[in-house]
Amino acid sequence: MPVDHIRYDILAQTALRGVVRTVLADAAKKGLPGDHHFKITFNTGAPGVQLSERMRTRYSQEMTIVLQHQFWDLVVNEQGFEVGLSFGGVAERVAVPFEAVTAFYDPAVQFGFQFEVIEGDTAAGVPVTPPAAEQSAGATTPTAGEQGKREPLPAPSPTADPVAPTPDGGGEVVRLDRYRKK
Repeated sequence: MPVDHIRYDILAQTALRGVVRTVLADAAKKGLPGDHHFKITFNTGAPGVQLSERMRTRYSQEMTIVLQHQFWDLVVNEQGFEVGLSFGGVAERVAVPFEAVTAFYDPAVQFGFQFEVIEGDTAAGVPVTPPAAEQSAGATTPTAGEQGKREPLPAPSPTADPVAPTPDGGGEVVRLDRYRKK
């Protein structure tokens, strides 16, 4: 089997992280357009993630935040983003490097993707939860910044088609491993 010296898998993930960066930077400058809002899942143990001890203790592996109604002071740079959120009525500041993001979803247009662990991607130094473990964690993953809603990020089953329609028939979640050589 030929060796991929270009590493398209890593390039694709870098490009998708750029999508997250661009969308968040636009939201920081102009606010959220229309009904758009974002569910961002990240590895809380990844290098550079800044959380209060209370939140890190409660969510030691993975966390989903929602940027919709109750968020403030969104700041985006090349490496990541910082945002103010309310967790159970307590204001917190969260800082997340883009390399720690494991999934991104915009429910308004049913667009999302999740990042996969890629061999040779150790430069990022980010251990990411594999999809099978993410599924079981999805039901208990918290959301913040959304009034009363606690809808987990949809996680495709490990046996599902890599590009499959969502259960309600709209949009699709793109799995990068579809393009990876096995």
